[in-house]
Amino acid sequence: MENNLQPQETQDFNRIIPINIEEQMKTAYIDYSMSVIVGRALPDVRDGLKPVHRRILFAMNELGMGHSKPYKKSARIVGEVLGKYHPHGDTAVYDAMVRMAQDWNIRYPLIDGQGNYGSQDGDGPAAMRYTEARMTRMAEAMLQDIEKETVDFGLNFDDSLEEPTVLPTRIPQLLVNGSSGIAVGMATNMMPHNLSEVVDGCIAYIDNREITVEELMQHVKAPDFPTGGSIYGMEGVKSGYHFGRGRVVLRGKLHVDTKPSGREQIIITEVPYQVNRDTLCNRIGELVNDKILEGIAHINNESNNKEGTRIVMDLKRDAVANVVINQLFKYTELQTSYGINNVAIVKGRPKILSLKELISEFVDFRHDVVYRRTQFELREAEKRAHILQGYLIALDHLDEVIALIRASSTPDIAKDNLVNAGWGLDEIQAKAILELRLQRLTGMEREKIKQEYDDLMKLIAHLKEILANEGLRYEIIKTELNEVKEKFGDVRKTEITLLDNEVSIKDLIKEEDVVITISHLGYIKRTSASDYRAQRRGGRGVMGGKTREEDYIEHLFVASTHHTLLFFTEKGRCYWLNVYQIPEGEKNSKGRAIQNLLQISPDDKVRAIIDVKDLQDAEFVNNNYIVLCTKKGVIKKTALIDFSRPRSTGVNAITIVEGDQLLEAKLTDGLCDIMMAINSGRAIRFPESKVRTTGRGAIGVTGIEVEKEGEEVVGMICVNPETQKDRTVLVVSEKGYGKRTPVDEYRITNRGGKGVKTISVTDKTGRLVGIVDVAESEDLMITCKSGITIRMNVAAISEQGRATQGVKLIRIEEGDEIAALTKLDEQEEDVIFAEEGTEATTTEENTVSPEASTDQAENTTEGEQEAPIA
Repeated sequence: MENNLQPQETQDFNRIIPINIEEQMKTAYIDYSMSVIVGRALPDVRDGLKPVHRRILFAMNELGMGHSKPYKKSARIVGEVLGKYHPHGDTAVYDAMVRMAQDWNIRYPLIDGQGNYGSQDGDGPAAMRYTEARMTRMAEAMLQDIEKETVDFGLNFDDSLEEPTVLPTRIPQLLVNGSSGIAVGMATNMMPHNLSEVVDGCIAYIDNREITVEELMQHVKAPDFPTGGSIYGMEGVKSGYHFGRGRVVLRGKLHVDTKPSGREQIIITEVPYQVNRDTLCNRIGELVNDKILEGIAHINNESNNKEGTRIVMDLKRDAVANVVINQLFKYTELQTSYGINNVAIVKGRPKILSLKELISEFVDFRHDVVYRRTQFELREAEKRAHILQGYLIALDHLDEVIALIRASSTPDIAKDNLVNAGWGLDEIQAKAILELRLQRLTGMEREKIKQEYDDLMKLIAHLKEILANEGLRYEIIKTELNEVKEKFGDVRKTEITLLDNEVSIKDLIKEEDVVITISHLGYIKRTSASDYRAQRRGGRGVMGGKTREEDYIEHLFVASTHHTLLFFTEKGRCYWLNVYQIPEGEKNSKGRAIQNLLQISPDDKVRAIIDVKDLQDAEFVNNNYIVLCTKKGVIKKTALIDFSRPRSTGVNAITIVEGDQLLEAKLTDGLCDIMMAINSGRAIRFPESKVRTTGRGAIGVTGIEVEKEGEEVVGMICVNPETQKDRTVLVVSEKGYGKRTPVDEYRITNRGGKGVKTISVTDKTGRLVGIVDVAESEDLMITCKSGITIRMNVAAISEQGRATQGVKLIRIEEGDEIAALTKLDEQEEDVIFAEEGTEATTTEENTVSPEASTDQAENTTEGEQEAPIA
């Protein structure tokens, strides 16, 4: 066969190397995948940015688009990025830029956008030719010191320009704003966090390199999403922080409100991260149409970009709000889970990182930036000092320098002559002297040069100390991080809700005293105790709760947010609720129906509440008791340990006989004297030891004799005569009269008697409505059925005998009467009058009325004999 190949063709054919196509595809695919992983899809662990985001910010910085500069068209920025640094589609660049400006997509926006940048309802942004942008202050902080050779630069795609391989960020951007991306064979999904918490975590790591992830979580508590919401359970978050992989369950935030008509509404104020509000509403509508959600009558999305999220759902009259809420969490995106996958580029390779590794990589990077910045500043300072030194030499030989320059025919000759003059000048100094302006030769300018040189020498010494001292460099990092926190830090947006089997949420709740109010119709709320200000006795008071006409505040007391409340109902049931779980409300708001918080039957209601610090304290629950009393005078004592195991359905605390109901419950140490008072004005005192301890299901025994029709027990107090000697008995009548009486004026008798007179009941005073034990250091809060509440100092209430009618404590409007009274543990120092628009009166004299004085010495003894055990 004739060979027609030409000599050159034969040579090319001989250079063809046969290879295995399988091996070639593997190699090519690996090269491609690494290019996608490193150059497109995954963020760098140091500045937390992907190449496209880094190039956008760098291009804007080069265009001088700082936060205080005018906006420029987005198309101008996209064109700059495409033409110089990022040879990909303009849509990809614009979409990345838009996302950095959307405050519902990024926790701390890096772009300040002007124009239509879309919405949380899924609306897209306007075209790039319509919108404008510039950098935010935080973006500028990420580029700060980039001109000081703090990071490496590399050639762009056509080798015509240089671009940074990483930004010298002061912001822990990867943790703060998170990142997500899909590469080849791997993906990343990193959650955003609160800047202040992350900064605290970084500082804690700098102070202790051996810190554990658990200890870091004392600072970096959990992800913090830009749209708020509530993290439901921490196990998945802990897994993500320890191992780089986990799961976050996020719920939207909602509350139940009541319309003036009495119908309830569920109002969603925050939706989970990246949930489309319109899609959520459409999904709820579909579930209602499919009869899966049957309690919702109407839904309306009232959200907007200015006022935020507001989705209103009107409930049907027979719907139970808690049931509907649980169905919303189960069937809709109101509860969503996010997979934590902390994958980032570390030293050119993808790596799964724990919380500690993420922080350590950032801190190490900041250390490198500070070191390189200090080296640059030292070089520049030394260059400047070298020139200033030349200036000073020239000024010391000014006449000779001038003569030498005048004698030189060219600048180069003048420079050589200066170098060779024997004054120790080099070429750099000589050139600077030749460029020196004549005005710098004046005496004043010479002093300025000398001062600048001295300052530079101090700076050089300081910079050399930084380079030689690693501890000093880390102190600089901490200082700069604290500046970042002070400048950009904010409060957490996403709440944390721990599950029952997890660590107590009390660790995350600020401990403070709050006022708990429960209305007659069963609405409950908590309000900061500081909202109620002390007034002088006899003042008119301020509104303590907005209620419907037939409703009024029935229970009002103070508790710590870390405590647990035991609720006792009139049918003798006991329920548990943590104080922090009670919805917070304004002082004049109505609150939330207690049936939405506790599983109380519709025909039952709360009658007494006990505040317990810690039900897990074995010593405390074994040595304390719950004393219960009913309106018919029955008394019962049960060990607190019998109530130490909360159940969602409640437990039976006392067996109530027909026609009776539970009135009061008190926590005692077993050594108290018990006092019970009747609305007709009688009271009895007997030792707690007279009431034997019984189980939760017992009926109890007779405490005080209730003989006449219409008589009923209005209150019970328990006072330890040994440890509470400073306490007095305060009684208040329904028309606002009250007084304090020493406990010793009530003689100790057996339980079951009729008791003795505690207040003189007249038409002027009205019947007795309450009895409490108080100390002079405490405050008293009185609530009327109209909602008026007054706070006064106990010391301002006069101390009088048992048989007096007392003095006026609060002026009662026609048709109104006192509904509840409670004591506060801390007395305010300053007495503040009522708010503008409410009447306040001066202190009345603590005088005893003529009607009461005639009975001053009267002591009834009819009920001193022991009554039979019930």
